[in-house]
Amino acid sequence: MLTDDSRTTTQQLMRTASGRTLAVSRYAPAVLPDTGRIVLDAAREPYEADQVWLSLTAAEARQLAGMLLRQAASLERPQALRPGRIEVDPVAGDLYAIGVRSHALAVDQPLDAGGADTAPTPVELCASALAACTAHDAGGYLDRHGLSRDGLHVTADYTMAQDRPARIASVSIEVTAPGLPPEREAGLLTVVRHCTVKNTLDDPPDITVSLNGTRRTDPS
Repeated sequence: MLTDDSRTTTQQLMRTASGRTLAVSRYAPAVLPDTGRIVLDAAREPYEADQVWLSLTAAEARQLAGMLLRQAASLERPQALRPGRIEVDPVAGDLYAIGVRSHALAVDQPLDAGGADTAPTPVELCASALAACTAHDAGGYLDRHGLSRDGLHVTADYTMAQDRPARIASVSIEVTAPGLPPEREAGLLTVVRHCTVKNTLDDPPDITVSLNGTRRTDPS
């Protein structure tokens, strides 16, 4: 396994159904920093005497392809690593690889929607961002007040609108904080009700969409 230093970035770990752990990394040699390489690390297992071999399901193969594609895009377009930039590249079918700084994510669609269900959908990631932001701020509140995070848990239930345009109609967030004293409940609720993602949804950002670098007026 490659160690994580200024020249090596482990993008994503993958545990296969056969019990193997794979790591895809981007490596830039110190002597030749402009000749980056993508490293697929598959540690030798005790049962492998002469060679390392991989056995992947179709879904695992797509996931691995997405990890490798994300690394390749990061090497070819290093500007994608700057904060505030997200890049998305197609892998296969409805599976897309997402790059966020030095991290790799993926989105797919469920089987009944024509996808392979190898990753969450973009809509699920949207709701997940709200839940995760809520959990982050709740954890920070507990830390600031010297309270334990033990048992902290956040759930988000969302429903889709039945009319057009397609969108999330409602989200219900439930925060569980077993160690929270009653006198701190109002304070925690105030904090999580103003997490960055919720603030963004309450006051939507200006969004522009362009094609091939040319901005066009949205006819809607």
